[in-house]
Amino acid sequence: MPQRVLILCTGNSCRSQMAQWLWNSFGKGDWQADSAGSKPSGYVHPLAIEVMKELGEDLSQARSKHLDEFLNEPIDLVVTVCDNAEQACPTFPNAQQTLHWPFEDPADAEGTDEEKKVVFRRIRDEIKETIQSYLANGQA
Repeated sequence: MPQRVLILCTGNSCRSQMAQWLWNSFGKGDWQADSAGSKPSGYVHPLAIEVMKELGEDLSQARSKHLDEFLNEPIDLVVTVCDNAEQACPTFPNAQQTLHWPFEDPADAEGTDEEKKVVFRRIRDEIKETIQSYLANGQA
């Protein structure tokens, strides 16, 4: 049975969504990743969908979820990816470990869509490297 990781941020529209899909991709069946937000936006950011598609990941059917959906689920690892989620993160009694990996929110990027995509790609790649390091070494 795979270990379960729940990745939390505020809106569940960018960072935690990208992290969920990357973790499931790199976890090779050893992990089941889910994501949620403390104040879900109700959508997945179109630029997050676009930059993940560049890696072959299709987030077009992903949905923004509230962390309450997972409160009674057995979770091995909780990862918060922004300060707001760390502050609003409830106790997960079955979580064996909680980690905080602060990433800049790409939704705050300014400029043209192309300029914003540069920021989304950078954050995506930072998340990717952090997850790969954790899975390879058991730590980030």
